[in-house]
Amino acid sequence: MGHRLSRKPYEKELFRLQAELVTMQEWVRAEGARLAVIFEGRDAAGKGSTIKRVVEYLNPRVTRIVALPAPTERERTQWYFQRYTAHLPAAGEIVLFDRSWYNRAGVERVMGFCTREEHARFLHQCPIFERLLIEDGIMLRKYWFSVSDGEQERRFRARLDDPMRRWKLSEMDLESITRWEEYSRAKDEMIVHTDIPESPWYEVESEDKRRARINMISHLLSTIPYREVSRPALEIPDRPEASGYRRPPRRPESYVPDAAARLG
Repeated sequence: MGHRLSRKPYEKELFRLQAELVTMQEWVRAEGARLAVIFEGRDAAGKGSTIKRVVEYLNPRVTRIVALPAPTERERTQWYFQRYTAHLPAAGEIVLFDRSWYNRAGVERVMGFCTREEHARFLHQCPIFERLLIEDGIMLRKYWFSVSDGEQERRFRARLDDPMRRWKLSEMDLESITRWEEYSRAKDEMIVHTDIPESPWYEVESEDKRRARINMISHLLSTIPYREVSRPALEIPDRPEASGYRRPPRRPESYVPDAAARLG
């Protein structure tokens, strides 16, 4: 990995890429394409902050983030992939999975939330499931965010000391420190079974979050055959002449107080 990317060139390139994401989104919408992007990786590897930059200027009616909570009792009795299929994109949609069905290959495997048989069944079924999605026309992209143990611990400590980001830290996150090698073995086994030609894994080196965001977004754009879509020209119409409407008297008690006034 190269030197840490400085802010000015990072922000300039990020803005350029975000403009391309808007163009790509319009192509997806106009063509009725379906795009699903999976974000996986170590805790604190920068998945969430990258997703935030991806969607910053996108239309939430076209692009949605899926971050599912732990399964309910009922969902635990379903076919494992069942609760994820409801969130797959329809025509003209982009779905970003902030963690995905790969929970079974990672946290569920390491923390004992699934049996060995369930894990083995997942590794067998997952490539079949993804081939079916791709065969049906869904564009599937899978990114693994990689970070060193030292950098992960540094980010955990920064979160612990920051009241605005402390919610990002859970007991399970901290346990990933003591189970580092177990997670590594689980990831290696997952890659062996699910890195298939139709649906390959792309690894994002995330020691430098700025560099990771630029690299991931740039790569995603390079894999989508989008083009600029012409849009109808819009004109703001002239306001019609007033026709006698009078606004009802204002009721001060119904207005939000001007808290900004004290700021000067």
